[in-house]
Amino acid sequence: MRAMPTPANPAAPSVLTVSLVLYQSDVALLAATLASLEQAVAQAGASGVLATPVTVTVVDNASPAGYRQQVEPLLARDPALLQCQWQQASANLGFGAGHNRVLDGLDSDCHLILNPDVELASDALQQALAALYAAPEIALMAPAVRGSDGGIEFLCKRYPSLLVLLARASGQAWLHRLLRRSVANYEMRELAQARELLDVPLVSGCCMVLRTQALQSVGGFDERFFMYFEDFDLSIRVAGLGRVVFNPAMRIVHHGGYAASKGWRHIRLFCRSAATFFNRYGWRLL
Repeated sequence: MRAMPTPANPAAPSVLTVSLVLYQSDVALLAATLASLEQAVAQAGASGVLATPVTVTVVDNASPAGYRQQVEPLLARDPALLQCQWQQASANLGFGAGHNRVLDGLDSDCHLILNPDVELASDALQQALAALYAAPEIALMAPAVRGSDGGIEFLCKRYPSLLVLLARASGQAWLHRLLRRSVANYEMRELAQARELLDVPLVSGCCMVLRTQALQSVGGFDERFFMYFEDFDLSIRVAGLGRVVFNPAMRIVHHGGYAASKGWRHIRLFCRSAATFFNRYGWRLL
């Protein structure tokens, strides 16, 4: 994907904070995430769009004993670029609740919500922050995503329907084929051709950059979603404060998977969160 030219640098570089939430997260993938973040911070700082160092809060959602000892050595980064701090939760209250732990203490212009299975392109933060400077009306930005195999992942979405979600979450190839046009529309597959910022309805929580003030104004994630759909809910609420956009020049690699590939527990969580989402915003069959 061709990168867009970077707009002029702001007069004052942006202050960025970052949060990652862990629960027995793959240590090797986390190491790659932090290394890519450090490199992206270095490039954005050198370009003048980012003030360094960046504070990174790693929230552990009560992983089993011994996990912290595996992770803590990874947090010893270049202190001129990343200052990592550990927060230990006493219980696993979910993805959104983990990120919300840092909400009240944020003192930044922008906040990056990042999964521990994401690698940022070296210019990802430079592109994101320059675009946010050029368009102050943007409240939330999502990147272009590729998977571990290099294929495009479509993580910006239109409003979901029950049958489309069933096709994607069940892993049934025949159902996916039957609803392929509806699935493609839901996944906004036309974004693969995007070369400029585009407004989108819903974005994935695996990597999102928000104006900190907007995130705090809506109270962060709704903690009634333990996992899944909390990012869609946040997208809708933040859209009341500013634009929600897809930025094809901000690029990441996402090593995660869909609910169907993670076992029945994740499918149950997915279904429960879907019901919560539809009860709030309205049910659609197709």
